Amino acid sequence: MSHSPDPGTPELYWDEVEVGAECTSPEYEVTEARVMAYAELTGDFTPVHTDEEYARTTPFGTRVAHGLFGLSIADGLKTRSALRFQPGMSMGWTWDFVLPIKLGDRVRVKFRVGTARQSRSRRGWGIVILPSELINQRGEVVQKGEHRLMIPLRPAAA
Repeated sequence: MSHSPDPGTPELYWDEVEVGAECTSPEYEVTEARVMAYAELTGDFTPVHTDEEYARTTPFGTRVAHGLFGLSIADGLKTRSALRFQPGMSMGWTWDFVLPIKLGDRVRVKFRVGTARQSRSRRGWGIVILPSELINQRGEVVQKGEHRLMIPLRPAAA
């Protein structure tokens, strides 16, 4: 599996974005090694994520990925999707954890351009709202929300 964006996929400027455009990313497998690397990276070794014996005693019945790892996966998968934007600034996420992400799950993010408007405070920039769902291999939405992103308008011709 390639870990870099398709070089043939254009990165869109704000004025090239179409409201309603949607995309589904490639899949990402949530492995034990990746969950443990996330725990190491963040310092979050909560046993429901890192200790199978303990996790069996929880309502999940097994280890699950960190909720914020799911959000991180969704954000990363967007950058590897066919619908990509010029580098900009993330303005934030509104995000809900719907179902657990279990080790071995394969997830993908489905997102669309919900709205687009020019920035009122930053000339030459526009804001897009991207409603998004993180979906597992069974078609279940495990996390969902929206990403607010500021991206540049196409530069004026010199």
